[in-house]
Amino acid sequence: MSSVRQARGRRPVRPSGDDRELAILATAEALLAGRPLSEISIDELARGAGISRPTFYFYFASKDAVLLSLLDRVIEEADLASSLMLERHADDDPGRRLRAIIAAFHETFREHRAVALACAQVRATNPEVRSLWATVMEKWVSCTALAIQAERDRGAAPAGLPARDLSIVLNSMNERVMYATFGGDGPAVAEPDVVETLLQVWLSAIYRDLSPQS
Repeated sequence: MSSVRQARGRRPVRPSGDDRELAILATAEALLAGRPLSEISIDELARGAGISRPTFYFYFASKDAVLLSLLDRVIEEADLASSLMLERHADDDPGRRLRAIIAAFHETFREHRAVALACAQVRATNPEVRSLWATVMEKWVSCTALAIQAERDRGAAPAGLPARDLSIVLNSMNERVMYATFGGDGPAVAEPDVVETLLQVWLSAIYRDLSPQS
């Protein structure tokens, strides 16, 4: 995917291999695993990255800018993983293909759960995070709607709800289920069961009676 990374309050993007920028991001993600963003200071981020506070501002304008960069990277990683799974399973039955894609998203956000949870928690009060996530969700909804309609057009899936409406519901379900599981925000599906549970609902909603093959 083309990067959604823009200025959004940050300094101009430096080369992705800049060790100091990467160190700031790694420090932030590690700290977010234990505390909310509001309790993390700029001094902690700079110290963890082995730089001074003024140097921090050479890379990022604020803590929120760091969080946005982390979210950008997680989204890019999830998109790449799902694209690779789609290519690898292009000729498989729908059950295998869907399982691989859902698993790719689940694994990526599970590995970066601190970032995902932090962004979900600040979304209501941070318009930049909210805007970025809305843009990403719209992309995923549009892609899913096209895929659903393609399955209907080739006769593999029955007609039903408008493809876009169904796509919105399915993608929103994924978001909520994963957030509840990763954040312990019950009721929540047990983590080992998340992929299979989501898969069964997707298959039932799109194909009605189609079950995944082992």
